[in-house]
Amino acid sequence: MKNRGKKVGVFYLTLFLSFSLLLTACLPEGSSSGGNAEGKTEITFWHDATDIGLQALKKMVAAFEEKNPDIKVKMVYTEASEGADQKLLTAVAGGNPPDVALFDRFKIGSWAAQDALTNLTDMAASDGITEEIYYPYAWEEANYKGKLYGLPYTTDSRMLYYNKDHFKAAGLDPENPPKTTQELEAAAEKLTKKEGNRFKQIGFIPWYGQGWIYGWGWSFGGEFYNKETGRVTANDPEIVEALTWMADVAQKFDVEDIAGFESSAGSGAMDPFISGQISMKVDGNWTISAIEKYKPDLNYGVTPIPTPTGTDFTTWSGGHAVIIPKGAKNVEAAWEFVKFFGTEEGQEVYFAELPGDLSVIPTVNEKLGRGDNLMLKKFIDILPNSHSRPVIPEGQLMWNEIVDARENTVRGKGTAQENLDKATEAVNKALEKYK
Repeated sequence: MKNRGKKVGVFYLTLFLSFSLLLTACLPEGSSSGGNAEGKTEITFWHDATDIGLQALKKMVAAFEEKNPDIKVKMVYTEASEGADQKLLTAVAGGNPPDVALFDRFKIGSWAAQDALTNLTDMAASDGITEEIYYPYAWEEANYKGKLYGLPYTTDSRMLYYNKDHFKAAGLDPENPPKTTQELEAAAEKLTKKEGNRFKQIGFIPWYGQGWIYGWGWSFGGEFYNKETGRVTANDPEIVEALTWMADVAQKFDVEDIAGFESSAGSGAMDPFISGQISMKVDGNWTISAIEKYKPDLNYGVTPIPTPTGTDFTTWSGGHAVIIPKGAKNVEAAWEFVKFFGTEEGQEVYFAELPGDLSVIPTVNEKLGRGDNLMLKKFIDILPNSHSRPVIPEGQLMWNEIVDARENTVRGKGTAQENLDKATEAVNKALEKYK
């Protein structure tokens, strides 16, 4: 049966290719898949935007088309998922990718290593687009081995949110939030209310929200990657110290009871911070919009993620870029769109519709008055000191490995040193094939 299936598949594939060749032969001279009846060049644009994000994207596309009347943008929705990534990779491998796509900058290293992205370096240089326009970490994340593979557009940052009313009730100064990890731990003890193994209120969970080991590792002064050697350093002593601290907190409050709290946590209006079940959490700037929507009278503050010394505050940032997949049919027109969206003009139109979001271009945030929102301003002010995840071909593997290292360590399955050594070895071994 298997052989028969293969023969039938070959028959239909041959028939399909023959029909395609016949159809191509019948096209008028000069026709192409990128044109249309109006003589415009049509570019296909894959995106994952919905709701207000989609409206912002449509306004930006309309502004581009008005400025470039010879180019038509065909917007195609593809959900944000691993399946969508595979769909794009399959389209690239099959020689039929979209002309432009929105892409998680975190993945640029792995896709560039697979030769799945168009190198934009020369086009950007020709049009005077340089790293000085952007926050340094965002530009760095869009490059791989000294070559540019996307223009950044979104960014974010992470800070510590805290409930001021909870602070007052616990005898803590709501205008003097924790600066050191020791102060954070002490405040968490005072803020925690527990009956048996059930939390009525929990002060803090290091890994809850956006409390990833990346953030704590950098806050403790560690580095996850050595650019000179090209090797991952997730077992850096400061990162080991950070994970050891996270595990100590887990044991203090009983990790199994914390797991029970996490499993019952909701989202939206039922987010534990918004509903008052957790007093402090590390999270991104997008939480401001959620609070304004679901509980605008919440009495809260934000402050940099505490460090062991109470100085050298930092954060980490993610975000997306606009890319041209390898094999795109209309590279020149696609670049015009990428250039528009990836620089000030397009981003001003786009972010004007998204008051809670941040551009990777400081001047855009200034022009749109992002700093007028005092809460949001704190997330903006720390961006010059932000980090981005290592731009390596095995970025997703590294993410998975250090998440596993954290999970195992806080549950007492090995020490921080042992688990981070294992993660580091696994990623460095995987990177060998790219040398």
